[in-house]
Amino acid sequence: MIKIKEEDIKAATLEGMDAFIKVFTDAYRASVAGDFSLDKMQELNGSQHTLLAYSYFIEEINEGGFCQLIQNGYGPYIFDNPFAKAMRLWGLKDFSKLVYSAKVIYDEHKEDLTRERTDDEFMAMYETYEAFDKIEEEFLEDEESITTRIAIYVDDHLDEFAEIVKE
Repeated sequence: MIKIKEEDIKAATLEGMDAFIKVFTDAYRASVAGDFSLDKMQELNGSQHTLLAYSYFIEEINEGGFCQLIQNGYGPYIFDNPFAKAMRLWGLKDFSKLVYSAKVIYDEHKEDLTRERTDDEFMAMYETYEAFDKIEEEFLEDEESITTRIAIYVDDHLDEFAEIVKE
């Protein structure tokens, strides 16, 4: 189990929901150290993977939308795993539906969305896959509420996300 210092959690809580979640996801990223092999990824449990997936999701969507998320290799991690289902089980039904909506587009165009591209071809994806625009806008409008609800879920289920250590 990933260990996180109680004092780090308390300090992050004072900074806000994003910082609170980041304490956990930074620990997960440090644990896997960029090694996405099956052995390394098995060090995280389902709840930890879900929270880590959300951190990738929010970063990539904020930076460049679904096209960037997919081109940076996170499509399978988000859409081929039960991320959307976990969000529903965590009580985020609308967000889950949003992810499923994007998954429909991803599944239908997976081969094209995941192929390597030049910079110009990448930029052209935004025109080709305008269907993602509305989904991205919905997420961005609700991002703060979604993040808050996820942080509350994590706080209510700490033992699923880390072993909290006192020093």
